[in-house]
Amino acid sequence: MPELPGRLEKLKDFLQLLFTNKMAVAGVSIFAVFSIMAIFAPFLHTVDPKATGEVGSILLSPSWQFWLGTDDLGRDIWSQIVYGTRVSFTIGFVAAGITVSFGTLTGMIAGFYGGRLEEVIMRIVDFFMMLPALPLMIVLAAILGPSIWNIVFVVSIVSWPTTARVIRSQVLSVKERAFVEASRCIGASDSLLMVGEILPNVIPLMFAEAVLMVTEAIYAESVLAFLGLGDPTTVSWGMMLHFVFESGVMARVPNWVMPPVASICALILAFTFLGTAISDVLKPGYREIKGL
Repeated sequence: MPELPGRLEKLKDFLQLLFTNKMAVAGVSIFAVFSIMAIFAPFLHTVDPKATGEVGSILLSPSWQFWLGTDDLGRDIWSQIVYGTRVSFTIGFVAAGITVSFGTLTGMIAGFYGGRLEEVIMRIVDFFMMLPALPLMIVLAAILGPSIWNIVFVVSIVSWPTTARVIRSQVLSVKERAFVEASRCIGASDSLLMVGEILPNVIPLMFAEAVLMVTEAIYAESVLAFLGLGDPTTVSWGMMLHFVFESGVMARVPNWVMPPVASICALILAFTFLGTAISDVLKPGYREIKGL
């Protein structure tokens, strides 16, 4: 495929531009720290995060043995933070993948075919966008039951319309360009036009949307788990906050409260920085504005 080297060159150029952005560097740096925690969790002075301790190991302050202390069941808080990173990544990436895939497919069909089909699809999108996201997530999570996969489903349901609308707008612009018309004139089918010509031009936008969807999924899991709608058998930052609130000792154990709060904020901030940086780089004239 002669186009492949050119597309790889464009990707390389995009990544080089991205890493000239300070927000992107900051976001990737924070993400790298949490990635190391998630991948090398068993080697980071951790124990089984679900293992309860003896009576004498309840609500201990930070020490060499328990770096962040223990909770009201004697469980190691540091281990819960480290292994909770895996849950946040799983929920964030899976939900973002489903959301962006379905939203992109819907947006591309609506933008490419137009007419009555577009009208029907966009009215469905408008209906979902009109619904209040958080109350809908709470109701669905309560109905479906406590499970991280139910949370993934709930987040995907309320998030895909935004991606669909953004992708549709880009497709409306791309499908009118000369290279698409040239391919149409030589007999390219609709599927070939969508996959071979239009999709490569919306991939950067898909990536930006996916990064932002990860933050929404992590935030949603934390909120739902804190409200008691998460999976109590899963170690996550949101469930840690739920348990500390239920314990009734929240005001007396900052070493139990602050680590999950700081982790949630830091990871959301990392993906927000990265998503904002990608959006900035994709803006026309970014290279000229930065003098690159």
